[in-house]
Amino acid sequence: MFNERYDVIVVGAGHAGSEAAAAAANMGSKTLLITMNLQNIAQMSCNPAMGGIAKGQIVREIDALGGYSGIVSDSSAIQFKMLNKSKGPAMWSPRVQSDRMRFAEDWRLMLERTDNLDFYQEMVSGLLIENHKIVGVKTSLGIKVKAKTVVLTNGTFLNGLIHIGDKNFGGGRAGERAATGITEELIELGFESGRMKTGTPPRVDGRSLDYSKMTEQPGDDHPEKFSYLERIKPLQHQRSCHMTYTSPEVHDLLREGFDRSPMFNGSIKSTGPRYCPSIEDKINRFAERDRHQLFVEPEGWNTVEVYVNGFSTSLPEDVQYKALKSVAGFEKVKFFRPGYAIEYDYFPPTQLKHTLETKLVEGLFFAGQINGTTGYEEAASQGLMAGINAALKVQEREAFILKRNEAYIGVLVDDLITKGTEEPYRMFTSRAEYRTLLRQDNADFRLTPKGFQLGLASQVRLDRMEEKLSQSENFVEFFKDTSVKPEEINPILESKDSSAVSQSDKMFKIFSRPNITTEDMRKVASVEDYIQSHNLDNEVIEQAEIQIKYSGYIKKEKNNADKLNRLEDVKIPKNFDYTKLKSMSSEGIQKLSKIQPVTISQASRISGVSPSDVSVLLVYLGR
Repeated sequence: MFNERYDVIVVGAGHAGSEAAAAAANMGSKTLLITMNLQNIAQMSCNPAMGGIAKGQIVREIDALGGYSGIVSDSSAIQFKMLNKSKGPAMWSPRVQSDRMRFAEDWRLMLERTDNLDFYQEMVSGLLIENHKIVGVKTSLGIKVKAKTVVLTNGTFLNGLIHIGDKNFGGGRAGERAATGITEELIELGFESGRMKTGTPPRVDGRSLDYSKMTEQPGDDHPEKFSYLERIKPLQHQRSCHMTYTSPEVHDLLREGFDRSPMFNGSIKSTGPRYCPSIEDKINRFAERDRHQLFVEPEGWNTVEVYVNGFSTSLPEDVQYKALKSVAGFEKVKFFRPGYAIEYDYFPPTQLKHTLETKLVEGLFFAGQINGTTGYEEAASQGLMAGINAALKVQEREAFILKRNEAYIGVLVDDLITKGTEEPYRMFTSRAEYRTLLRQDNADFRLTPKGFQLGLASQVRLDRMEEKLSQSENFVEFFKDTSVKPEEINPILESKDSSAVSQSDKMFKIFSRPNITTEDMRKVASVEDYIQSHNLDNEVIEQAEIQIKYSGYIKKEKNNADKLNRLEDVKIPKNFDYTKLKSMSSEGIQKLSKIQPVTISQASRISGVSPSDVSVLLVYLGR
C-alpha cells in the first residue's frame, strides 16, 4: 500500500471527506481515505439532522449529481419535514431528523462497497510538495504516501482547542485529539490562516425528561425523501421531536456564569457562527427577549440520548446543569455530556480556485470547515466538488464548475472564492439570486445530466430523470390544450371563493389562479383520468403544478440569468496586471489583484469592486 501511488488522497473522513472519497473513486481514480479514527467516518458531531432551509436543497443537489448524502440521509432518517411549505416552492426545504449511529454506519458501509477506495487510520501531519506541486502526504509515524492530488478536509481538528467554562484542552471533537503540523506547514508555504469557533449543546438522558410539559413536533403526514432514486422509499413510521422554552429564570442562572464564560472572559478570541449563536450569546445580544425556543431531538430510533437544539454553550458544566434544570420538562434532567465550544484553524477561501484547488500548490484541494464554512451539507457539497475536480485533474479532463444559476453548490463555492468569509459561512436561500430556478424539486433536471457526463450519476438516475421531465412537460401541455365547461369547474371555483367562468376555458388558465390547488383540479374528471391512465406519481404532479403556477417568475429569472451569463463568458487573462488600469480605484486594484477573478461576472461580485471599476476593466479587455 505505501509503495503505491494514488490518484487522490483524501485527508479526513467527515462529511466533506466522505463525499470527496466517494466521488473520486466512483469516477475511476485510485483513492485513499486517511482519517484519525475509522470508527468515526461521517460522524454527526453536532445536531442529528440533515437538510433544512437551503441546506436541504444542497443535499438534493448532491444526490442529483450522484453523491451519497441523500441516500444515507434517507436510510437513517427517523423523521421527515418539508419546511416553509406555506411559502412558494423556491423556499421549500427538506429536512430529516437522523439516527446518528445508523447515519455513520450506513456511510461507512457505502464507502466500503465503493470500488477503487482504500482506507487507512493515521494522522496526516505534513504534505509532500515538489516545485509548488503536491506529490503526497506524510503521517505522524513518518510514513510517506505518494499521490497525484490531495484533498484536505480537516474539519475542526486543525489545532482544535475545546472550551468548557474556564477549562480548555486540545481536541478536534469531544474525546478525540486535535491534528497538528499541517497548519504550520501551509503557513510556511505562504498560506494565510485564521481561527474560527463553533459550539455544541449538552446531550441528555431522554428518560429523565417530562415530555408532557413540552409541545410535540411530529413529522409530515406524507413524508417525502431526499434521493431521486426510485428504490429509496419514504419513511413509513416516524419519531417525534419536542419543543420547550427558556425563561427569565433560566437566563438569570446562565448570567451567573458569565464571569467564567470563555466567550466573555477573553479565552475565545475567534468568531463564531452568526446564525447559530450559543445560548449565552443569545441572552446577551437579545436581552429584551424573555424566552428562546429549544428543540428536544432524539438521537436515533432506539437510543435514549437526546440533543438539546438551541442550547449550544461553553459555560461551566455546573452552570449548564443548573440552568437546564429550570427549563420546563427538564426538572429532573441527567447529563450524558456537557456542551462545549471549539476553536480551530481555517484558511480564507479566497486562496482557492473555483475547483477548490489552491492557487499556491498545484493538485492540493481544500473542502469543508477548513474553508470557513459551517454545516454538514455545506461541507459535503464542497467535498463532492473537490473530489470530482481532483479526479478530473488526474484524468486531464476539463474542470467541473457550477454557476450561480445552476445550483446552490455553485452559489456556495462562488461566495467563498469571490467574497471570502470572516465568520463561519452557512447557506441561506437569500444568498441565491436565482432561487426560483434552484428549487429542491428540480435538482435532478438541473444536475443529473452533468453527473452522468462525469461518470457519477448512473444510467438508472438519468432514465428516471428523463421520464419525470417528459411526464411533467406532457401534463403541463394537457392543461394548456384541454378546456373545461362552466358547469364542471364553477362549483369547484365557488367553493374556493374564486370567480366563476361564463364559458369554457383552458384549464391552464384556471389552475394558474393562486388559490386553486392540484386537489381542486383533480375533481375535474378529465384531470383525474389523465393522472390514472398515465400512472403519474406525486413528484410529476407537483412538478407540473409548479411549472404552471410559477411560469412567469421562472421565465423572468431565466432571462436575468442569461444576461449575467454573458458576463461569465468574458474571460480575464491569467495573472492579469490590474495596476496598469490607471482609471480604476485603488481598492478595486487591490481586491482584484488579490482574488484574481477568472471572468468579468466574478469580478463584479467582489466586495469593494465598484460598477465603474468593472466598466474600466471591460473597456480595456474590449480593446
